[in-house]
Amino acid sequence: MTQQGDSNWWDKLYDESAPDTAPAVSGDTLDDHFAAATRATTGPPDPSPGQVLASTPPAPPTPPAPPTPPVPAEVTDGRAPWESRAAGPRTFPSPPPPVPPPVATPTVHVPLPPPPGAAPDAAEQGAEPETEADLTVEVSVPRPRTGFVGSRPPTYEPEPTALPVARPGELGELVPDTVLDGARYGACTVRAASVRGDSARYRGEPRRDALLTARFGHDETALVLVAVAAGSRAAEDAHLAAADACRWIAEAVCRSHARLSEDIRTGRRGDLKSGLHRLTDRTYGKLRARAADRGLAADEYTATLRCLLVPADPACRTRVFFGIGGGGLFRLRDGAWQDIEPLLPEPAAVTGAPVVGFGSPPPSPPAEAVASETEEGDRLTMDLGITTAPAPLVEEPVPPPAEPFRFRASVARPGDTLLLASPGLAEPMRGEPELARELAARWADAEAPGLAAFLADTQLRVTGYADDRTGVGVWEA
Repeated sequence: MTQQGDSNWWDKLYDESAPDTAPAVSGDTLDDHFAAATRATTGPPDPSPGQVLASTPPAPPTPPAPPTPPVPAEVTDGRAPWESRAAGPRTFPSPPPPVPPPVATPTVHVPLPPPPGAAPDAAEQGAEPETEADLTVEVSVPRPRTGFVGSRPPTYEPEPTALPVARPGELGELVPDTVLDGARYGACTVRAASVRGDSARYRGEPRRDALLTARFGHDETALVLVAVAAGSRAAEDAHLAAADACRWIAEAVCRSHARLSEDIRTGRRGDLKSGLHRLTDRTYGKLRARAADRGLAADEYTATLRCLLVPADPACRTRVFFGIGGGGLFRLRDGAWQDIEPLLPEPAAVTGAPVVGFGSPPPSPPAEAVASETEEGDRLTMDLGITTAPAPLVEEPVPPPAEPFRFRASVARPGDTLLLASPGLAEPMRGEPELARELAARWADAEAPGLAAFLADTQLRVTGYADDRTGVGVWEA
């Protein structure tokens, strides 16, 4: 079929005004809905191309109407100025910020006594149940408090300022400003934090304190070690020496953790003291060898070392402390701090003949000596199954450390809090009573603080104490 044969076929096919040849139906068809929607949104339909050609000639063009100033979208229909008014997505204004609900105070309603002569169940009917909305209380969670104690604030700023200098090839020796860790094993919760001091932050020096937390073994035989080392303030590589001390003592404990855990759980105090003394001395022997490799004196590459061993067995509450050098060991019991730092032995006890664990490696004891006991009932077991490390290349016996070995094994009580502190935290604990009182008040609850709260507690500053701070807290359930 062509237009010449039937010139009006296009009009008959697409003309909306032409009646449908199909059976008459109600006006609820898809076409009727479409036509109604079109008229509602765009106005009357435009004539089809066929109608324009077959009807009257087109009217002359109407001159354009003067432009109408735009109306703001929020005044008309909420659309943006660039959006079409015919169709398309709408731009909705943002809702106002929510108003916090008022804090409701719980109200207690006391039922009135029944009037005289009333039924026995009148008292029950006089108290109407309250809705749950009346008992809603909004509680705000306080942020961790830092601040300071004393009569005036410290000189330095409370937050880090300058970063340490980084050099090519030494990026692996960078030390972060703050280290935070924690765990829960057995009947205790451990919190550990190490923070760069205010003076080091101001001068752009690295943190000289080192902190290491590790778990050796599995299940109830596991052993948790927390090592804290503090390098000398005058030494340039003090932060490296502290990190080496923590790493080397951890490696030694890792190789002997099974035997150490057994000695702790069975209460063999003599074996623990002599074995840990030997491991600590080997660690300081490695520090002296590293100092010789760097061309430094022994006192220029050293650090204090304080360690804590906590068994994972919930039935064992023995806590073992050992180390060399200054610092502090405190216990919070019944709301009061106790300084339980082990007493140093008399000078005569560390002079004279070489002491086992202080100097050259001891000779292997005979079989009968292994099973022998001292007057205190402690066995002289020295073999912990550790391969003897090669000694440094020196001709004379290795000199003992500058300070003697410290050891303490105690049984914790439920509710105790043990604090192992580096010198930067132990000194203000002993020298500023207000700091000790504030920490005792914050840690009075039986539940251990969270990591953020513990970090804020250890950063309570005191005027005159600006060294690095490292603290390890153990909360007994």
